[in-house]
Order: sequence, then structure tokens, then C-alpha cells
Amino acid sequence: MANTTTTTTPTTTGAALPMSPTELAEKLRSQETPLLVDVRTPAEHESLRVPGSHNVPLDLLQKNKETLAEQFTGEIVLICQTGNRANQALQHLRAAGVDTARVLEGGVVALEAQHSQHTHRGQQRWAMDRQVRMVAGSLVLTGFLGSKLISPKVGYLAGAIGAGLTFSALTDSCAMAAALNKMPWNKVEADPTVEKLLAEIPRSTQIQAPRG
Repeated sequence: MANTTTTTTPTTTGAALPMSPTELAEKLRSQETPLLVDVRTPAEHESLRVPGSHNVPLDLLQKNKETLAEQFTGEIVLICQTGNRANQALQHLRAAGVDTARVLEGGVVALEAQHSQHTHRGQQRWAMDRQVRMVAGSLVLTGFLGSKLISPKVGYLAGAIGAGLTFSALTDSCAMAAALNKMPWNKVEADPTVEKLLAEIPRSTQIQAPRG
């Protein structure tokens, strides 16, 4: 009798797959609403958000990922503008042991485009990535024009911006975004905290704010 060999192909679990806007809309209409975590800046969250979502900016999540990992239970959906920052947040949570988080595919922008009834617009501000592009582009243009009209040394400004963007990509960080987040037009009444998040999350998740 010939021996047969069964080859097992690794599969990707549903928890690792992005969640489409339609799938999230269906969950929001049902009794299976997951924990919605918006990792954008407070100003972006105030401008356009999914009602019921909790704002935990990416830098805050990164600094407190172990605390959050100990408390998060059930399905979690990570939300940002278009999906990039949510994917970064997913990696941080996975490193801390959370395996029930998923990323909203296309971010809140895609959800608004396909299911606007599940989004809410408040005071309008530019998204942070748009602000970064505007400032970086303006500085590069200033450096170029300055090198032609004022002094060649002004051209170093464009080089400095290019070096900063390269460093940002290599380290997966953005000093310019951090600086812009402190600008007056990006301020909200109350900045989010981990304690505030844990207090706001529904009791059904059995999350308690850590003491001390």
C-alpha cells in the first residue's frame, strides 16, 4: 500500500485579518459590537469619528501597551485615518500578547465613504498626515527657492527635511507630527489618558483602571 503524506498549510486566523467597513457596520447594527479603539490624535478623533469609539493616540498606546494588554478582552477594532497607524498599533498590541485585535481596513475615511451613518463629523481640522505633508512640502519648497534667490546654503533646509523624513520611515516615528500635535489648532478640551479609557470602556469587558 502506498503511503500518503498530508501537507498542512498554515492558515491565517480571522483575528489577524483586517475588518472591512461593511463587516464593522454589520457588527455595529448587531449586539456584537467590538471594542473600538481610535489611535489618531484627539483633534482628528474630534473631527471625524465612529460613535462609541475610544481615543487612545498611538504614542499613548505604545507607552502603555502592557497595561492595556492586561485589561483588553474580547474583539478589538483599531481605527485610524486610513489604516497605517492602526497597523502600527496592532503590532504593539501583538508584542504585548493581544491576539484579538483587528484593523479597520481603509480607516475611518473608508467607513464614512461606505457607511456614513456610522460616523460623526465634529469641528473640522486637517488629518495629521495631511498637516505633515503640508509643512514638509512647504519647507522643502522654501529651501529650494531660498537657495536660488537668497543663498545656496538655504538649500540645506530641503536636505534636512529629507533626512528627517528618512529617519521617520526607518524608526517608524514622526517628530514633525508630534510637534504639530502640540499646536493650538490641534488642541482639544481634555487630552485622553489610559485611566480615562479604562473608566469609559463598558463594564461587560470587565476592565478596571489600575491603581497606583
